[in-house]
Amino acid sequence: MNEADYEQAVAAHYEGLYAFGYSLAGNADDARELTQETYCRLLAKGAQLRDATKVKSWLFTTLYRIFLGWRDRRARLPHFEIGTVEGELPVITPAHVDVLENDAIRDSLLELDEHYRMPLMLFYLGDHSYEEIAKILDVPIGTVMSRLSRGKSLLRECLLTRAVRRGDQAPVLSFERKSHEAP
Repeated sequence: MNEADYEQAVAAHYEGLYAFGYSLAGNADDARELTQETYCRLLAKGAQLRDATKVKSWLFTTLYRIFLGWRDRRARLPHFEIGTVEGELPVITPAHVDVLENDAIRDSLLELDEHYRMPLMLFYLGDHSYEEIAKILDVPIGTVMSRLSRGKSLLRECLLTRAVRRGDQAPVLSFERKSHEAP
C-alpha cells in the first residue's frame, strides 16, 4: 500500500471506523486508540492486502480483532485500584528485591560467553584494575576494555530479555565501582 492509498483509506473510513470503535469500547479515548492501532497495522501490513477494494472490510475486521484482544487481556489481567487490594499484597522488603536482582544478574552473567564474563567478574567482583585483568587473561589492555564494554551491553540485554519474558521490570545496573577506575 502506497502513501496515497493509505491517505485515501484514512479520509474515506476514519469517521466510520472511529464510530465503530466507540460503539465497542464505550468511550472516546479507547475508540481513538482502537482507530489509531488499526491504521498503524494498515501501515505495517497494508502490503499484504491484495485487493484494495476490500480495505474497508479489512479495517473494520482488524479493529474488531484488536478490541477482542484487549477484552480478553482485560479479562485475564483485571485492573484493580491499589487501595482496594493493598491488604492482599505481599510484603516485599529491600532485602527481597536485592536477592531477586542478584539472582537475575548472576544467572544472566552465566549466560554470557566466558571472554565477556571473566573481565566483568574480575573488574566488578574481584576489584582488579585493567592492567591486572590483562595480565590474568593474557590479553592486551584494549581488549580488556572492549570486552568490559561489550560484556556490560550483553548483560543489560540479557537482563532485559529475562525481565520481559517474566513480565518484570529489569534491574537497573549502574556498573559503578568503589574503586577510582571505571570503564
